[in-house]
Amino acid sequence: MTRSDLVAHLADRFGQLTQRDTEFAVKTILDAMSDALARGHRIEIRGFGSFSINRRPPRMGRNPRSGEQVLIPEKLVPHFKPGKALREAVDAQLPVDDSAV
Repeated sequence: MTRSDLVAHLADRFGQLTQRDTEFAVKTILDAMSDALARGHRIEIRGFGSFSINRRPPRMGRNPRSGEQVLIPEKLVPHFKPGKALREAVDAQLPVDDSAV
């Protein structure tokens, strides 16, 4: 699902909201989440999951073209950990494989 798919789905589901209002709401929520993560905060949405920042330490890598060793600097990357309710909901939707019988 893309951002525009989410906006369209929410606009259809909540008829009192216009497409423009829905787009503004989705953009505002995603911007607030991005800003919080950029400031180093953790985001927890009960029943869905949590977003946090993980540190990747510096390491030595290799340039695939030349084979030369390259220092890859430290990075901070966003990390999502699904909540128990989301994991269970996804697991319940697991398709049945008839070929395994």
